Amino acid sequence: MHCFVYASLRKPDTYVWLVRREGFDLLPPPLALLLGDLRFALEVELTPQRKLPLDDAEKVLTNLRDQGWHLQTPPHETLSVCNLPNHHREIDPVRP
Repeated sequence: MHCFVYASLRKPDTYVWLVRREGFDLLPPPLALLLGDLRFALEVELTPQRKLPLDDAEKVLTNLRDQGWHLQTPPHETLSVCNLPNHHREIDPVRP
């Protein structure tokens, strides 16, 4: 599947994968607001066999097929953590 990857300018190391170039209308409004401005990072042909550093290619492909987008966040970071103002903090996965 041909896809387009954009980096969030508000959230470090956070990327959104889209099935079409500048397909920002596919993102739910709250997620678009959370991510802020996006910068084009990569255009790629994604296959189930492709090795990705942080995500499983099949999971990314499933999300792209089902909803048109996939959110890639840094390890141990969730959307609720992303809502906290200090995103440069050390993340303690044990602490709620």
